[in-house]
Amino acid sequence: MNNTLIQILKIDIKQNLRSKSFWVYSLLFGGFVAIMFTTGITESQVVGFVGLSRLMITFMQVSMVILPIYVLISTVRSVVGDRENGVLEYQLSLPISYSNYYWGKFIGRFFVIYVPVFIAFLGAAIWGLFINLDVPWDLFILYSALLAVMVFFFLGLSMFLSTITKSQEMALSTAFIIWLFLVAFMDILLIGMMLKMRFNPEIVIGSSILNPLQVFRTGSLILFDPKLTVMGPVSYFVLDTVSRSTFIIYALVYPFITGLLFTIWGNRYFKSHDVV
Repeated sequence: MNNTLIQILKIDIKQNLRSKSFWVYSLLFGGFVAIMFTTGITESQVVGFVGLSRLMITFMQVSMVILPIYVLISTVRSVVGDRENGVLEYQLSLPISYSNYYWGKFIGRFFVIYVPVFIAFLGAAIWGLFINLDVPWDLFILYSALLAVMVFFFLGLSMFLSTITKSQEMALSTAFIIWLFLVAFMDILLIGMMLKMRFNPEIVIGSSILNPLQVFRTGSLILFDPKLTVMGPVSYFVLDTVSRSTFIIYALVYPFITGLLFTIWGNRYFKSHDVV
């Protein structure tokens, strides 16, 4: 990591730390963990899981709702916003390469988005130790990795959209449409329509597993419910096709590779087109 990239990274992190939305976002996750402890959620039981395991399950479900839309809305304006404000032209007039600028923004955004979530998650585990709860460290590590790859995917997608769109309004509307499509494909609207139209169930379910949100949801569920009983008949197709350990690996690798591809494509477009 060279000096110019580090400078861009520091500038982006400082800029985000001065933003009120960053502190609201950080307090949201920290406050949510505190509320879960005070309301006694660690004493409830789901599919045999109690204590911190129960808290982690709820934390992951809430993260699946909040993180994707927050990453998209807060990041999709990064490059296009700098271009519209004249900041991009000023920074690229300095001895900074296009790649250093792009990757510096990407790494900075990953830091300010993932670290608050991880700290809240780690704080829950530490507090559980303090009040003598059993901490499932294997679940903690896997859930932390799932959160990281989900942030990584949506961050890569957001940076790609921010590079190819011409205005902040277009970037936001495109990101929102993509998010709606991914949410709709989480066995709610599109899958129901496809089954009603008598599509092959294997094709329908297989295509839904290409949805990173669905992969994240299924991956978080399969960690505490190995038989995926909460997913109904779909569980038979998933578990008959791949083993539990294989799907966990897929849930970690697939979003990461997809997000990395979006990031690389965005960087190539950024370097080869007149983005200023």
